[in-house]
Amino acid sequence: MEPFLKEFFPGVYRKMKRDSDISNYCKFDSQLLTTFTSSLYIAGLIASFFASPVTRALGRRASILIGGVSFIGGAALGGTARNIYMLIVGRILLGIGVGFTNQSVPLYLSEMAPPKYRGAFNIGFQLCVSIGALSAFLINYGTEKIAGGWGWRISLSMAAVPASILTVGGIFLPETPNSLIQHGHDIQTAKTMLKRIRGTDDVEAEFTDLLTASEASRKVERPFRKILERKYRPQLVMSIAIPFFQQVTGINVIAFYAPILFRTIGSGVSDSLLSSVIIAVVGTITTVLSMAIVDKLGRRALFHIGGVLMFVPQVMIGGVMAAKLGDRGGLSEGYSVLVLILICVYVAGFSVSWGPLGWLVTSEIFPLEIRSAAQSINVAVGFFFIFAVAQTFLAMLCRMKAAIFFFFAAWVAVMSGFVYVLLPETKDIPIEKMDAIWRKHWFWKRYVNGGENEFEGIKIEMMKTVTSS
Repeated sequence: MEPFLKEFFPGVYRKMKRDSDISNYCKFDSQLLTTFTSSLYIAGLIASFFASPVTRALGRRASILIGGVSFIGGAALGGTARNIYMLIVGRILLGIGVGFTNQSVPLYLSEMAPPKYRGAFNIGFQLCVSIGALSAFLINYGTEKIAGGWGWRISLSMAAVPASILTVGGIFLPETPNSLIQHGHDIQTAKTMLKRIRGTDDVEAEFTDLLTASEASRKVERPFRKILERKYRPQLVMSIAIPFFQQVTGINVIAFYAPILFRTIGSGVSDSLLSSVIIAVVGTITTVLSMAIVDKLGRRALFHIGGVLMFVPQVMIGGVMAAKLGDRGGLSEGYSVLVLILICVYVAGFSVSWGPLGWLVTSEIFPLEIRSAAQSINVAVGFFFIFAVAQTFLAMLCRMKAAIFFFFAAWVAVMSGFVYVLLPETKDIPIEKMDAIWRKHWFWKRYVNGGENEFEGIKIEMMKTVTSS
């Protein structure tokens, strides 16, 4: 929104309005604008490491509530900001909220969901993110038209609405059976909760696995050191590689800079925001599609489909912009529509694969004893590379120009190969039995088979405990 830029980023506003000699690709290259955008991510990165001990010691619900309160504070500061400092502090509070909720919500969903439907349950997290992005673009599109130039305050403060729902709803959430056992509650309380959420009394096998995992977890005093052990090598690699790849798909270039991209190719303010709305609608619809098919086709199949749907459009977009968009002027209407269609195809590919599966797979592969630590590493790595992309994208766009799309397309090819070679299928496997997939994998079995005897010994002891109780 121009009034927002004029008030807080006047240098960017002047370049956009008056400096016709500046390249299309360099109009928005501002360190202050970049700092504002990326402050959320660095705050989320730091918060994710604080979220791990909170989640482990107090439970998943406590982290969700802390995140909700932080969201409310950030929205309040952003909506009432009088200077850039208030704006950035509000953004930092939002980052803390994202750090805590991204660490706890995927874990909560995976632990509560039945194995058969765990994929669909967990993708609900990404669906809500997509709906939130769509709502934000719609609000921006509507408030941009408000006379007086104060519509951006509504846009920023409206974040308090979902934050309030999250906070109030979190008060009434039950803890997961895994968390109840981990925190020393009576095992019958945890067993009753497991029966309740599964809708059956036949939970003995799953409950034994939960007790086994909890006993192993209690013996771990330093989970961040524990995850460095050889037998957890696949989980450590995945907790770093998956969020890294998720960010170098280029999705945040589209998600956070879509209006700027469309301004770059010549669209007006309203046109660029409307284009962002269309992209968000496509993302939401395809996330719903992913929910419907993930537990039927499996995770690997969707990764491969998404890889193709992301790689081809990025190459084509780069080609169109290299051939038709110079440093001055804009694209013709026909080519602008083509770029919009290609971006929609790309977003569809991301929303059916790396968008939801990046959270799903990492929330279901970690054993309980390292789960909170591994998820914190997962979230922190994601935030670090979101921060890196946000910090460098505008400068990269200015210097690489259209080649930036070829850069991200190359990474999509690399990550698709990584999944094909190193990620086993996790569909329909109970979360506390997930270690079996690594023991059978052609590459990872050389690392994890040493811990099998230890696991079986604990399991026998837990079966005796269940039988005696």
